[in-house]
Amino acid sequence: HNIDVMHLEKNVSENILGTLLGVPKKGKDGLQARADLESLNIRKSLQRIREGNRTYIPPAIFFTTNEEKILFCKVLSNVRVPDGYSANIARCVDMKEKKILGLKSHDHHVIMQHLLPLAIRRVFPRPLVLVLLELSAIFRQLCSKKKHASSINQLKYRVAIVLCMMEKMFPPSFFTISIHLIIHLADEVAVAGPVHYRWMYPIER
Repeated sequence: HNIDVMHLEKNVSENILGTLLGVPKKGKDGLQARADLESLNIRKSLQRIREGNRTYIPPAIFFTTNEEKILFCKVLSNVRVPDGYSANIARCVDMKEKKILGLKSHDHHVIMQHLLPLAIRRVFPRPLVLVLLELSAIFRQLCSKKKHASSINQLKYRVAIVLCMMEKMFPPSFFTISIHLIIHLADEVAVAGPVHYRWMYPIER
């Protein structure tokens, strides 16, 4: 049995992009997610606020205004990559709806490891940026061609820390099974060797 890292990256990337851009159904924040905070009795500052017949949700650290969403999407819409490196990611960015659609697993792989760090730097608060930069660096190290026992042990520690930091910032609904599976990737590398020998879907060059 093998966890396919690229497919896992796709699921993680979809979670992150949907939540950061507030995409309905793709994002993991909303009234129901805030209701989970109430039922768990945690993060009272982010729980729902009721005023008469209306219910509001306080902005979380990953909340973005329309202007910030446009800035985020503009970075990806201006990306130009070498032929064969990935699909034309710029065509998948809908500037009007502020969404990113039609990406395949390898495109999410490229975004997660190389483009997301560029897109978030000027948009989000520093604590969130640092956590997402570390997550991106972890995936890059997992997919590197050379592995050492000491670096794998260190990687296991880094994965645990970054997931704990994400739990402080994102709602419980963000943590699907794909997010939890990240904790097993370093052990899998130690047992089965480099990730690029175990891709489920071969990449044509």
